[in-house]
Amino acid sequence: MTKAAGRSARDSVWLSGKSGRGGRGGQPSGLDRERITEASVRLLDADGLARFSMRRLAGELNVTAMSLYWYVDTKDDLLELALDAAFGELRLPDEEDTADWREQLRALAAEYRALLVRHPWLSPLAGRYLNIGPHALVFSRTVQRVVGRAGLPEKRVMSAISAVFQFVYGYGTIEAHFLSRITDSGLTPDEYHAQAMRSVRQDPGAAAYLQESERIMDARGGDTVAEMMDRDFTFALDLLVAGIEAMVARG
Repeated sequence: MTKAAGRSARDSVWLSGKSGRGGRGGQPSGLDRERITEASVRLLDADGLARFSMRRLAGELNVTAMSLYWYVDTKDDLLELALDAAFGELRLPDEEDTADWREQLRALAAEYRALLVRHPWLSPLAGRYLNIGPHALVFSRTVQRVVGRAGLPEKRVMSAISAVFQFVYGYGTIEAHFLSRITDSGLTPDEYHAQAMRSVRQDPGAAAYLQESERIMDARGGDTVAEMMDRDFTFALDLLVAGIEAMVARG
């Protein structure tokens, strides 16, 4: 799909030194890197990562595919730009904001989860590229600043960040895939869940498992799929925050 497999650690649109407005005269009028990036995000949201191509993007912008190469070298460049543009949607606390680190961390985790769900194509790209665009770096610095105020030794701060945000990455990624499958079915999340539960109860092996876990699932509460997912996410995040507090208390 892309040339990512053959790229080295130094290959990044953010390290290329290009201005983003083309390095030669005669480039197509009406285009710039910002407009191309916005169109890339729209196309990825609409069609997904697998169908994204320079030709489809050119059609979205009503230009020729070759016109895009005045502004980027490869499709990987476009995907990197789209990835960072998505990170720019995150609402972050101001640097001067000294609110409780726990609440700020919960808010950052919720923002990241929502971003992963809103853009299902984001999670595969987050590990494929260096992810050193300006918006991604601001997010990383903000997270480090917030977790750094928890009181952990500096050598443990990155471990705490990994515990929280790798959990959020996994949760948000699975949630995005689940919701995409529901969308393809034409059902609402609650209709899909009810239909799935009916089907599971008709299978002897799966029904036995469901019967064993039904008490736990009922105790979880939540009348809708959204409420159940929110409740699980919130409590899991509370466990991680409590873990950070416990490690601080242990010194």
